[in-house]
Amino acid sequence: MSLSFGLFGGDPAAISAPLLLQSLIAFIAYVGVAVFPSASASKLRVPLSIGWIAHGVDIVMDAAGIGMTSTGARFGFAPALSVTLWLVIGVYMLESRFLPMIGVRRTLAVLGALAVLLAALFPGESRPHLASAWIPLHWVLGIASYGLFGAAVLHAAMLNRADQQMRGMRAGQAGALHSGMPLMRLERLTFQFVLAGFVVLSVALVLGAWFASPWRWDHKTVFSILGWCVFAALLAGRSAFGWRGPQATRWLYAGAGLLLLAYVGSRFVMEVVLHRAALS
Repeated sequence: MSLSFGLFGGDPAAISAPLLLQSLIAFIAYVGVAVFPSASASKLRVPLSIGWIAHGVDIVMDAAGIGMTSTGARFGFAPALSVTLWLVIGVYMLESRFLPMIGVRRTLAVLGALAVLLAALFPGESRPHLASAWIPLHWVLGIASYGLFGAAVLHAAMLNRADQQMRGMRAGQAGALHSGMPLMRLERLTFQFVLAGFVVLSVALVLGAWFASPWRWDHKTVFSILGWCVFAALLAGRSAFGWRGPQATRWLYAGAGLLLLAYVGSRFVMEVVLHRAALS
């Protein structure tokens, strides 16, 4: 959604100086956090907060059409990634104030900078006319589920790393856990995000099916339903059989991958590979 120049895809649109400024601030702040990972957490919290706030303002300005020649909401694979990363970084910033989350700040800063840059190069297309007034809610819930599952993947990666470190320590390797968070709490948070994402995704799919006109079994629909089935199986397996550890995180990664292919993947092919506007 940031820097909607329309260089490689989407509608060509003029960009105002305030929107350009927000995008540049977000990109520079994220790069600064990534370049100086050894600085203290208190020093890096400020630039990360500045980048996150500028990123959020940039998203709101673009969604509202401020500084654009075209009106209507703008959608595409890069804007979806931009909003998803913004949500995940927001979750990290909130949790890091109460719980130690060591070793992920630099990765999130790099991903945030890339998301801002991608959204500048591939701004997507505007949708001034919608089939139903409820369609924006379907889109918002879909992106929200991306953010929740993205947060779950972040916690799952930390959980896997902590588990590997625990196994290494048992094997006689010296060192401390770098995740900084107790394993049980980390696992509980992971599945809380999975459950929240599953509920939001379910509502988004129901709204999409209810208000779609006409209903289409396209790539986005198929991959979304497959992802929903994987997450349903994961939650059922954990409830019935106590799935945990690598077995559970593999299901989580598979479901997140299917969801990524559903919207981001299909839109990437349409916008970048085929240079065509997608129908939804």
